[in-house]
Amino acid sequence: MEALGRHVIAEFYNCSPDKINDVSHIEKSMVKAAKLAGATIINVTFHHFSPFGISGVVVIEQSHLSIHTWPEYQFASIDLFTCGETINPWISFDHLKEEFGADHISSIELQRGQLHHLTKIPVNTPDVRDYASKKNNQPTYNRNIWFTERNDNIALSLRHSGDVLFSKKSPYQKVEIIDTCAYGKTLTLDGMIMTTEKDEYIYHEMISHVPALTHPDPENILIIGGGDGGVAREILKHESVNQVDMVEIDEVVIEASKKLLPKISSTLNHPKLKIHIEDGIEFVKNSPKNKYDIVIVDSTDPVGPAEGLFKPSFYNDVYKCLRPNGIMVTQSESPEFNTSVFQEIYRCYREIFGKNNVHCYLAFIPTYPSGMWSFSYCSKGSIHPVNDLDFKHASDFVKQHKLRYYNAEIHNSSFILPNFVRELLSDKISTIKVKKIVANC
Repeated sequence: MEALGRHVIAEFYNCSPDKINDVSHIEKSMVKAAKLAGATIINVTFHHFSPFGISGVVVIEQSHLSIHTWPEYQFASIDLFTCGETINPWISFDHLKEEFGADHISSIELQRGQLHHLTKIPVNTPDVRDYASKKNNQPTYNRNIWFTERNDNIALSLRHSGDVLFSKKSPYQKVEIIDTCAYGKTLTLDGMIMTTEKDEYIYHEMISHVPALTHPDPENILIIGGGDGGVAREILKHESVNQVDMVEIDEVVIEASKKLLPKISSTLNHPKLKIHIEDGIEFVKNSPKNKYDIVIVDSTDPVGPAEGLFKPSFYNDVYKCLRPNGIMVTQSESPEFNTSVFQEIYRCYREIFGKNNVHCYLAFIPTYPSGMWSFSYCSKGSIHPVNDLDFKHASDFVKQHKLRYYNAEIHNSSFILPNFVRELLSDKISTIKVKKIVANC
């Protein structure tokens, strides 16, 4: 042996973009590549960056294997650094080339630590028994697999099991469920977090019960989106509700949720719920006038199939299908993260529903960008989101259903906006003077 280590630097071209954007596939491929070469694995760490790209390393007793991918360019850059006469990095190379579907490669091998430049000095050797004991009791290597949702300025990373529990590409988006260490099973669409088992109740309770507990008699409800089932689950807790129409464009979302998110999707087979697999924009356009008491728009961010749900023509159609005393509630983005979209949404609502009938309220959801999330409350008639809350009825409802986030106090206080949010919405919506909360009223 003429050097301490062998370092293969490889570039893989025209790889399968799906394979090199799949963190689970890459981790398993890299681990197997190390094992095939005869290496002893110590630790693995892999990060998936939304929407594209994976970085990762397999730390081996004989050095490391590392990778970074650019799926949008079908390119992967790989380093294979091994030491010891028995480890052959080219075995790893051949395996990875096949696993990633590369049809063109560029590679070079460097000799690291060339012996003719080195002088070996005496060192203390470990006790033979200690050495043998360590060899015979090698621990299982640690896996560190990370999902990262990011844009140019911020990122949220969640460690997960390393296995993608569900992955299917629909005509509209890539639907995946991963099992995160901190937030449980997590539904993502095109690499964006939609809901997690741990904090989903915050979003679903606040988007559902705020309108349902201020409307005097909500009977017919329309949900646009909501394929995970969380909004339907909460709305169906209200005894006055006779029928819920849920319009979800992507049936794969429903499939994934029914299969792996049973607590969220628990009422998707409820007899009062009718599921429509179609475009919510067209559904609302073709709906009869004055049909619904409440319309809840549970949309994703304004990209992909949800883009049309952020246009004035859609909200005009929602207005028409609401009954005279109807309420529309939407998720209206983060005022901190999506400031321009947030402002434009409220400008649009005000033009359709009137300045004094559009109100913003907030909730705090750990896995959503910035943590602060907004909802809009738009009234077609004279219903006011705070003045028309029956505090005692809401409190009794909370106790009956053991709600975890929503309560009557939260309902009222969620309409009290921080100063910077008021400034963003100044002259665009009315601010609310919240009634003084009287204990035990």
